[in-house]
Amino acid sequence: MIIRHAKSSWGEIGLRDFDRPLNDRGMRDAPMMAKRLLEKKVFIDGFISSTANRALTTAKHFAEAYHFPQNKIEKVQQLYHAYPQDFYQVISKWEDNINSAAIFSHNPGITEFVNSLTDTTIDNMPTCGIFAIKADIKYWKDFNSGKRTLWFFDYPKI
Repeated sequence: MIIRHAKSSWGEIGLRDFDRPLNDRGMRDAPMMAKRLLEKKVFIDGFISSTANRALTTAKHFAEAYHFPQNKIEKVQQLYHAYPQDFYQVISKWEDNINSAAIFSHNPGITEFVNSLTDTTIDNMPTCGIFAIKADIKYWKDFNSGKRTLWFFDYPKI
């Protein structure tokens, strides 16, 4: 699952982009979208997030819904302002005992990345949007060259 962070706040003038928190809508959408995944019976055993506040907070909401220890979320600085090749590089290094992972990041890189994955393209990855794919691979190091198909695409306003 590729997940864009939930809606963030622009309320504090002078706050660095990296430090922006979720706004009220983001604080509602993240648990709601995690619940939708659970209702679809989607299993996640790996949580990987940008280190930016809004992405990491979104990941923590999902981890909480999955009873996944928040201190076990893998934090990757490279996912902040990431280009598609950064996503591929991060994924290729995942442990092979992870069967289903959620990766939390930002636009514009996340939209570019999901558009590189399958024949399905989107104009914009919405906040707290989930672009889920299935990859026909045995090892994460083969993700870039493996066959990938769209599983589902969901976001709060659907």
